Amino acid sequence: MEPMKYLEELMERYPNLSCVREEIKNAYEILEACYVNGGKLLIAGNGGSCADAEHIVGELMKGFVKRRSVSPEFQETLKEIDPEMGSALAEKLQGGLPAIALTGHPGLSTAFLNDVDGDMIFAQQTYGYGKKGDVLLGISTSGNSKNVMYAMTAARALGMKTIGLTGKDGGQLKKTADVSIVVPESETFKIQELHLPVYHALCLMLEERFF
Repeated sequence: MEPMKYLEELMERYPNLSCVREEIKNAYEILEACYVNGGKLLIAGNGGSCADAEHIVGELMKGFVKRRSVSPEFQETLKEIDPEMGSALAEKLQGGLPAIALTGHPGLSTAFLNDVDGDMIFAQQTYGYGKKGDVLLGISTSGNSKNVMYAMTAARALGMKTIGLTGKDGGQLKKTADVSIVVPESETFKIQELHLPVYHALCLMLEERFF
């Protein structure tokens, strides 16, 4: 199955997302290039979007709809290092696409909140983890979350590509991100309901491409 088939399926199931078809395709192409070149995805969001950030990591870092077995060469290396544990690892480890949700790490986050500036927690992590060739996905239903926007600025300064996932009129995120997917809803919960099929489609497309 070609990755773009998942985009077509998304359009069939959610025809109201046809207005952002090109933006979803462009976001996929940015992520594909990132992973082809050994990069990683950083994800920032608040509240429900925080949960979405963690959800995306779960779909990328292990099998989503595919088994994603590790390579035979790596399986053999594992077994050579430790026949018993290596065999178990060879059987159960799965291929992952590197992704980090900036919404976790409470020790770092609370330290930076207490010592420096809570609005810049995502930006600090972006600066610490990010490098040119990586991608930052900022999720904000309004498009104006201050901590997400600080992270976007840091990412751009690092030479990273940026993707926005938002709603309403897109807010500042639409103006800043390299690609901004502005789903056609205005109420927060309705925006979030459309964010999920969008990022599921992106994860399916990436899994199809790399596994």
